[in-house]
Amino acid sequence: MDRPQNVRVHRSIAPMMLVLALAGTSMPSAQAQIELTGGLDSRYTDNASKASRDEESDLESRVYIKADYTSDPGRCNATFSGTLGYSNWLDGTFDDEAYGEMDFLGDCELANQLYWDVANTLREVTQSSRSSDTPDNRTRKNVFSTGPRYNWRINETNWLTLSTRYENTEFSEGDTSDTERYLGSAAWNHAFSKTFNGGLSANYSRTEYDTGAEVDVKTVNVTFSRNWPTMDVSGAIGVSEIETKAGNSSQSSDGVVGELTLQRALTPSSDWYLRAAHQLTDRTSNLDFVFENFQFSLEDSITVETTTVSTGVDKRFSNGATLNVELYGNQSDYIDDPEREDGGGMNLRYGRPIAERTTGYLGLGYDYLTYASDELDERITRIEVGAEHQASSDLSLTAKVGHQNKVSDAPTSEYDENWVLFGLEYRFR
Repeated sequence: MDRPQNVRVHRSIAPMMLVLALAGTSMPSAQAQIELTGGLDSRYTDNASKASRDEESDLESRVYIKADYTSDPGRCNATFSGTLGYSNWLDGTFDDEAYGEMDFLGDCELANQLYWDVANTLREVTQSSRSSDTPDNRTRKNVFSTGPRYNWRINETNWLTLSTRYENTEFSEGDTSDTERYLGSAAWNHAFSKTFNGGLSANYSRTEYDTGAEVDVKTVNVTFSRNWPTMDVSGAIGVSEIETKAGNSSQSSDGVVGELTLQRALTPSSDWYLRAAHQLTDRTSNLDFVFENFQFSLEDSITVETTTVSTGVDKRFSNGATLNVELYGNQSDYIDDPEREDGGGMNLRYGRPIAERTTGYLGLGYDYLTYASDELDERITRIEVGAEHQASSDLSLTAKVGHQNKVSDAPTSEYDENWVLFGLEYRFR
């Protein structure tokens, strides 16, 4: 049972939920899958604000409900996953608040090969990577997008996809700029064989900040995908140009961009993956949703050159144990700002059955961060031990204990934290 992220409810959820309801009611529901789960957990920490001195303990309690929905395949399709709950701090270290985390993806076929797509993602993101990860340093980020998509099957080996989309990004904090984004793309794909596809794509986006600034990005890519019995590879490489306009000034930059995804089955019980991307973008894009270990600094310039890579191994053992190891690295070079942030790290999780209906696990994490503007280095170490007991087919119990430590060239940023959590979840359907 993973604890839901502390993300507060956003006003854009209302139209998203309406779209979901319409999509769900416009088709037969015999095969639709719905799952509802309720939960309650309490987390005690001896350093709630992650302070370097004068640490204060507190108890955070949460009650929540999770919903997962997949519609019956048909003319309209929708998937939804979300958490809605309420958080209470016993000693008032932070404000009590409602929170939520939601993903929605839907489409309807309006005519033959003509679709209308709708998507919405709500997450909580860090405002400043230099500050500790506490509720006061987070803001909710909601990205809503919608628009038409046309798939033209030219012949058996060639097809063309045309799409336009409107995207709205909103942050809960008033000092973080919201944006409206307009995107258009054209992609041609050719099947060279049953296992090899390649093509060309052209993309354009205009992002308008509520401060009046505008960011235009033009990208042309060569795309490819190749499949083998034990490995899949896909990606793109091309050139991109980004231009920023603010008032009477403008600035532009260009360069080579690309992305790569590789998945390989090493053995019947182990898999390896590699994901990488290099982009010219702005800080309100959804790159931080795609790469979970990457984060924008919302206090720096709006345009940024990003590089991120992650690789890992998933291993399953004959005794039911599992091992997941991930290594990652990323770089954010803010185009019109002297700041450049580099990061890297490792995440490890090992789990195995320790008794009938009880699974234990060990989690380790290490992050290394550097800031070029003032030659600042920071290191964060995490350890977590826990167990989950399946009391019945619908009820599960969880206990966790953990420690987190941050070492920094800036002594006021350092902290130590110990915490313990107990929780339960019940599946209603």
